[in-house]
Amino acid sequence: MTPRKIIIDTDPGQDDAVAILLALASPEDIDVLGITAVAGNVPLPLTSKNARIVCELAGRPDVPVYAGCDRPLGRALVTAEHVHGKTGLNGPVLPDPVMPLQQDHAVDFIIDTVRREDSGAVTLCPLGPLTNIAMAFEKAPDIMDRVAEIVLMGGAYFEVGNITPTAEFNIYVDPQAADIVFKSGVEVTVMPLDVTHKALVTKPRNDRFRALGTPVGIAVAEMTDFFERFDKEKYGSTGAPLHDPCVIAYLLRPDLFTGRHVNVEIETRSDLTLGMTVADWWRVTDRAPNAMFMGDVDADGFFDLLTDRLGRL
Repeated sequence: MTPRKIIIDTDPGQDDAVAILLALASPEDIDVLGITAVAGNVPLPLTSKNARIVCELAGRPDVPVYAGCDRPLGRALVTAEHVHGKTGLNGPVLPDPVMPLQQDHAVDFIIDTVRREDSGAVTLCPLGPLTNIAMAFEKAPDIMDRVAEIVLMGGAYFEVGNITPTAEFNIYVDPQAADIVFKSGVEVTVMPLDVTHKALVTKPRNDRFRALGTPVGIAVAEMTDFFERFDKEKYGSTGAPLHDPCVIAYLLRPDLFTGRHVNVEIETRSDLTLGMTVADWWRVTDRAPNAMFMGDVDADGFFDLLTDRLGRL
């Protein structure tokens, strides 16, 4: 089978890093055309740097990395150093990247790539705020009909919010961008907190990463060692949710996930619920379904897949 062509749009972030590593460890299934960085977990200079650090950790300095939008469409940037540390990749000690940052803007790379490839050939995989994707759609609306699918990490329904009482971080950072994406007509698959909070890095699972004995395995274990301190205290859980790798795992093993095709609207105006993903899970409105909103994951299968693939690097 021909590998699926994807663009990873990301704001690394330890869990973003693991998602990138999973994709780069799966070349028979996934062809990473490029990585586009956006401001989110940390500011853009760090997310674009971190993406290159991860590519070099994976032994893939050939993967082009592009810097994109350094702020949301219509509001000030909110970041998450309190979770990810000042660098975004706190935990392991990793060298600064040698590979260059590409000259083109990430939005232009997305547009040019989707236009260049066959229609329906490119899947967009946003792991952070949706600013770059929304900007590409606004600047070049013709590409919306050419995108195969958007598989994103963001939002929540039953798990409500992790940055406000009602909003998940990625959507909250740029709700206007999310609104554009969900109204684009492009097929959207959502990995919300409802799924990712079931993908917990427990100690036995993290021990398996460390036991790989490779630079990648040890780095991943040290990343989760760092950010789990925040999540375990916050949620009272047995481990930290591994959010973003769910996107790549879905591309590899969609059978691990279950959900519903429902309508999802983004709240963009309310001070109380700004950034909320209003998912019509029970189909109580007449609004047309616009997203496959996932609700569950086979966590053991997910971590078996992740450990196996990371072991290749």
